This record gives sequence, C-alpha cells and structure tokens, in this order.
Amino acid sequence: MISVNSTQVLFFTLDIYFNTGALKYLYFVVIMFVYILIICANLLLIVVICMNRSLHEPMYMFLCSLFVNDLYGSTGLFPFLLVQILSDIHTVSVPCCFLQIFFLYSYVSVEFTNLAVMAYDRYVAICFPLQYNTWMTFNKVVMLIVVIWLPVCFAVCVTISLNASLQLCGNIINKVYCDNYSIMKLACSDTSVNNIYELVSFSFTVCVPVSVILYTYIRILKVCFSGSTQMRQKAVSTCSPHLASLLNFCFGLSFEAIQSRFNMDSVPNMLRIFLSLYCFTCPPLFNTVMYGLNTSKLPLKACI
Repeated sequence: MISVNSTQVLFFTLDIYFNTGALKYLYFVVIMFVYILIICANLLLIVVICMNRSLHEPMYMFLCSLFVNDLYGSTGLFPFLLVQILSDIHTVSVPCCFLQIFFLYSYVSVEFTNLAVMAYDRYVAICFPLQYNTWMTFNKVVMLIVVIWLPVCFAVCVTISLNASLQLCGNIINKVYCDNYSIMKLACSDTSVNNIYELVSFSFTVCVPVSVILYTYIRILKVCFSGSTQMRQKAVSTCSPHLASLLNFCFGLSFEAIQSRFNMDSVPNMLRIFLSLYCFTCPPLFNTVMYGLNTSKLPLKACI
C-alpha cells in the first residue's frame, strides 16, 4: 500500500504548473495543434507504407514501427496535458499516474531499441548488400519488431510494480506529468532494489541499443572509406536521417535527465515546462520531417 504517515495517497499533485489566466486557452490551442500535427504526419506515413506494396521492405517496416511509437508516446502525454492546462487543480490519481509512467517510459525505451534495429538494418544493407535479402527475411523482421516492443514493455511493468510497493512521504511531483524518478524521491521506504533494477533496466534499454548503434556505424564508416564515391554517397543519404533522429532524441532526453537529477528552481517555470516536453514533442515531428521530406527516403514519392 502507498502511504504517507499511515494515510493512503489517492492522488499526486503536479507542482510545476502556474496560473496563466486567460492565456491557458492559447496554450491549449497551441498544444492541441501540435498534437494534431503529430497524429496527422505520423499516420500519413504509416498509411503510405502499409498501402504501397513496394515499400514492404525491412527499412520501411522499422520506420513504420518508429512512427507508431511516436504516436504512442504522444498519446500518452498530450491528452493528459490538455486536461491539465484547462484545470485549476493539477492533480492525477495514483493509477493514472502509473499508467502515464508506463506510456512515457516504454516510449523512450522503444525509441532507442527501434533506432538500434534500424542501425543494424542499414549495417547489413551497406556492409553485406549481396546477403541482405537472405538475412533480412520477413520472419526475421517480425522477430526484430517483437524484440523492439515486448521486452521493453515487460521491463517497464516491473519498474512500475516495484514503485507501486513503495511507502511515500509526500505526493508533490515537480513536473507537468508523472515521472518515475520523482516518485522514488518521495519514498520513505528503502529503494535499493528499485535503484539496482533501474540501473540494470537502463543498461539494457539505453546503453545496449546505443552501443549497437555506435558499433554498426563504425563498421559502416570503415566500409565507406574503403569503398567508392557512390557507396559513400549512398551511405550518407541512407544513414544521415537516422543519425539526426538519434541525436535529436538524445538531445531532448538529456534535458529530461538534467531536470530530474538536479535542482532547477532557479530556472523559469515556462522554460522548465518546454524542456520537459521537448523529448515527447520534437522527435515525433522531427522524424516525420527527416524521413518524410528527405527526397532519397520519401515513401510518398513512390505513391505519386
């Protein structure tokens, strides 16, 4: 049971919100517009990939998984955020808080894993072009997509179950959404098991995918430097959107990590809110621009 001095906690209070008066309706419209834009852009590319048989290739199937995850993460945040903007009392029930943690944490982990699988796909395509179709079969693609999603969701479920058993000494979360680390900071009980599991989970869901990405791109660079100019151009056009997406996502995630681990009271609330939302707002839009508007990878081009 979650308790504060033997009193059950029924809700958490999100303390970073501030009174914006009539401006809250402007913020609501802006956030709603961004959310609709994310939905439309990602859905469009998903539909194009699914409807065009010529795009039923491993690269585009992994892209489709990436777009689905961007929709998934945005939906875990924006509807909740829109309700909070219009509300005068910024509270969230305990079950809804943990549900949002599941959405947001699984989104982040799936994004890293998906980008790692995409890096592996590019590695095979560039370094072993003759064996590509033999290695990247339909069954292997399906297996990789399952690996992208299922282990991550299981790991986040374990994290939530461990945190749900903690005894808490407060219910104030200094964020605009529920955050796993913020709940752990409220704990009265021992969090050693939680901390160890978080470290192990972080290693598998972040460190391992990033290591895979670094390894594959080192190998790709070695092949490119020893190959022809045409091969280098192909590698750059194929890999640059992927690297840009990875750097953009890591850039946003670093804001979130700094804000969770360090005292940010001296930073204006509006800036802190923007930095909190960057990881869940910019990558879903940025990915559609990089993969949807890059003429060398544009799925729409094949449908015209």
